[in-house]
Amino acid sequence: MKTSRISSTALAGLLVSLLAACATVPLDFPRQYSETIQDTLDTPLGKVTELWVDSEHGLSGYYPLVNGLDALGIRLAMIDRAGRSIDAQYFLMKPDNAGRLFADKLLEAADRGVRVRLLLDDVFTTVNDDAFIVMSQHANIEIRLFNPVARKGFYYFNYLGDFKRANRRMHNKSFTVDNAFTVVGGRNIAAEYFEILDDEKFEDFDVLAIGPVASEVSVIFDRYWNHELTVPIEAFDNGKDSIELEEARRRFDQRADEAGNSIYGRALTTPLMQEMTEGKIKLYVGPGEVVTDDPDKLLTGISQDQQLLAIKLLELVESAEKEIVITTPYFIPGKKGVELWRKIVAKGVRVVILTNSLASNNHTAVHSAYARYRREIIEAGVELYETRVDAANQATNPDDKTYDSMTLHAKGMAIDQRYTVAGSLNLDPRSIEINTEFGLVIDNSEMAALLVNQLLESLPTKAYRVTINDKNKLRWTTYDQGVAVIEAHEPQTSRWMRFKAWILRIAPESQL
Repeated sequence: MKTSRISSTALAGLLVSLLAACATVPLDFPRQYSETIQDTLDTPLGKVTELWVDSEHGLSGYYPLVNGLDALGIRLAMIDRAGRSIDAQYFLMKPDNAGRLFADKLLEAADRGVRVRLLLDDVFTTVNDDAFIVMSQHANIEIRLFNPVARKGFYYFNYLGDFKRANRRMHNKSFTVDNAFTVVGGRNIAAEYFEILDDEKFEDFDVLAIGPVASEVSVIFDRYWNHELTVPIEAFDNGKDSIELEEARRRFDQRADEAGNSIYGRALTTPLMQEMTEGKIKLYVGPGEVVTDDPDKLLTGISQDQQLLAIKLLELVESAEKEIVITTPYFIPGKKGVELWRKIVAKGVRVVILTNSLASNNHTAVHSAYARYRREIIEAGVELYETRVDAANQATNPDDKTYDSMTLHAKGMAIDQRYTVAGSLNLDPRSIEINTEFGLVIDNSEMAALLVNQLLESLPTKAYRVTINDKNKLRWTTYDQGVAVIEAHEPQTSRWMRFKAWILRIAPESQL
């Protein structure tokens, strides 16, 4: 017994010492202050924007990007036409086909003299530091990580040892070229977000915007780029010999020949991209407001005063008179949220919310927390829908690609078929309280009505309506070839999956 106690004590001491000895993060690493390049009116995209602003009396133009390959094609086309600057801010980037193609095109733009600034949140970005360090050898490319975790020692001990800071993440996503064109929304830089995987589809949503809104996005980017939590990638140079840039370019080109070129060609030849090339694309015109949490949010305790995007969305929700339609991958309303939606419905406002089902959700613990409030949300009068995991193989056009499974990742909101909100915010505690988030509020009735009607028309066959029957039990209803299909438990799930969801109800809701 005594030996056991000593061993336990020694083990506990070792863990404490490991946590205490966690490597520090080089937040004081020298960084050069820089701002958006304003002189871009003579660039290809700058000229288009100037003509647009003049013809539309200073208003911005928007186009919704629902299809993943379109969203990739727009980004690649913007890179190809960049004349002065590219500013990219993302929650994550992966070293897959999409990530490598993106990096290759950024290098090509840098070769033309375009300044490239790439800002990535650190924790879920899986590109190796060395690959970024090689890219940053280019005189026109600078890469920074936001709120990074220390590299020396044990990574997970470093994360846990600095949990209070490391748990706070930058979830923003924006891509701006020449301070003229910008793409904002929910997509990160990885293959699943652009629908180029063979088996799985991420249903997502971005918006292309040109005009004054792009300049507002640039201001936000500069605020994050120069913040004290950003660290240049050079701070993580481990001193080992790394390949030279030219050798890296040769390898990039080889991978592009093997896979990237085919993706590049597909992305630039979608029907939408062809319309854009021919000048036939119709932009929706209207005022826009960029709303984002301040990066200082991650340096302070959790406070409602710091939840700037959530506050703006609350104002919009409370101003609704007829209808609110929401898509959110993760929906954990909490008691306050339930009461909010009860109050909104009581005013006579129709509320429709689409979120993931247990089968389609890629975070089971989040679904477990959401399930606690499902009955109350329905009783509050909300029309609640959950995505079918097989929704992506319900194509009516034989030419459309189908997938084995689908996950909803789109974050969007439409108010009274007038205002459209695109951005990064999920309706859960982590997004609202812990992370920083980004949003664009667009005032255009035609675009809002188009998106709402498309979504509502698809719901009966691509989602389950969750209701309570006369026996006070939850029921899931969908339609297959016009025939109602009713499920008595979480649809398209196994007993094991439902058991895991039940067990994970112990997870702390505030961290989800």
